[in-house]
Amino acid sequence: MFRDSQLSAMDGMQNLAGNEDLIVPDIAKPRRSGLHGANGAKVKMEATMKHSDRRTELLELFEIGVRAADPAVCVPPHLPMPPKGRTLVIAAGKAAASMARAVETHWDGPLQGIAVTRYGHGVECEHIEVIEAAHPVPDDRGEIAARRLLEGARDLGVDDLALCLISGGGSALLGLPAPGLTLDQKKAINRALLASGAPIGDMNTVRKHLSAIKGGRLAEAAFPARVHTIGISDVPGDDPSVIASGPTVPDATTQAQALEILQRYGISVPDAVLAHLSDPANETPKPSNPVFNTSSFHMAARPANMVEAVAGEGRDRGYKVISLGADIEGEARDVGLAQARLALETAAGRKPGDQPVLIVSGGETTVTVTHNDGRGGRNCEYLLSLALGLDAHPDICALACDSDGIDGSEENAGALIAPDTLARIRAAGLDPARELQRNNSWSAFDAVGNLVTTGPTRTNVNDLRLILIG
Repeated sequence: MFRDSQLSAMDGMQNLAGNEDLIVPDIAKPRRSGLHGANGAKVKMEATMKHSDRRTELLELFEIGVRAADPAVCVPPHLPMPPKGRTLVIAAGKAAASMARAVETHWDGPLQGIAVTRYGHGVECEHIEVIEAAHPVPDDRGEIAARRLLEGARDLGVDDLALCLISGGGSALLGLPAPGLTLDQKKAINRALLASGAPIGDMNTVRKHLSAIKGGRLAEAAFPARVHTIGISDVPGDDPSVIASGPTVPDATTQAQALEILQRYGISVPDAVLAHLSDPANETPKPSNPVFNTSSFHMAARPANMVEAVAGEGRDRGYKVISLGADIEGEARDVGLAQARLALETAAGRKPGDQPVLIVSGGETTVTVTHNDGRGGRNCEYLLSLALGLDAHPDICALACDSDGIDGSEENAGALIAPDTLARIRAAGLDPARELQRNNSWSAFDAVGNLVTTGPTRTNVNDLRLILIG
């Protein structure tokens, strides 16, 4: 049963179904579950699995999905040839430190640089300085790190290389305000955007236009040096200009759009911000700008890699797989209800003896916060809504987790549900529907031990949602 399903990290990272590291170099040979015989040979799957078996399967599949975006594996194939001059590594995001270490392991020649990542997501590097800063609301450590990165880029010459390693979370971690603005102003706007339910594209449109380094300004600072960016995408559609607010790529959005977004979500801004966004001289560099003639972008991993890896493993294990793709967006509780309807329809169509069904999806939902005292990220909110929609169906279990190991501002990656989850939440003295309404899904799952806690995975390809039927 799920009563003991809360998992603890060991040294910041633990295998979800064992004691080895969650991310390991050998992702080509994922560990098999008990549904496979010796040497990985597939055995016949029972038509109805026990809840404990489902839990194990879901956790193992999540681990396989995370491994598909391991920087140690996906970054090296995209490394450029060393330059005649210096190599400066500029890394930002939740995967920044692990990407930097992958570069150090495979780089032939001298290099130096800085990697700024979220608190707790750092790893030791020999030549690249690792700085931890706040996410999702920036702090002064991120501001100082971003200023140092920008100054280093400006010091590069035509024979030098800016090797930029960009991953999700980099937008908040590169917290350097545009001239005339303050970090406190940026933080206030960022908090309001986070609470508004705005999708990541809208949030980053605003962030770019309030930043001294995002929206292509890092590439502008490095010109005429060669800029070679390796990215790990955490956004639906994999638009490089949205990942970490695109510090090295052209920005097609405008100041007018940033203002419209702030107005649409009812976010009031100081006069200094309004003046900044109204001055055409502060517009971000556009695709026609020659500073991008020496810049290139290379995608190392994307959410689709995670979804495809899990779907393929599911088929190997004997599931009928329904993949909804890697670009699901929308309000978390609405997506939960929609996927509950799909799961119920799928369950109703199964016949005795049919193979189990696995519904897989990725992407990034949003949560519109209406109760500031609640606790819970988008995956827990989705999952509690899904559980209510399923109404304790006896043949359905599910998992929803963020691939970076952090669901919103809490320390869990996500959670699991089983047919008895709602009853156990009620037995713990909580009303699941009320907790969902209060944006308090974390507390509901914590009360019954259904949180999944991995610690930082040091990669980030967005969320994984798995629904197992049968």
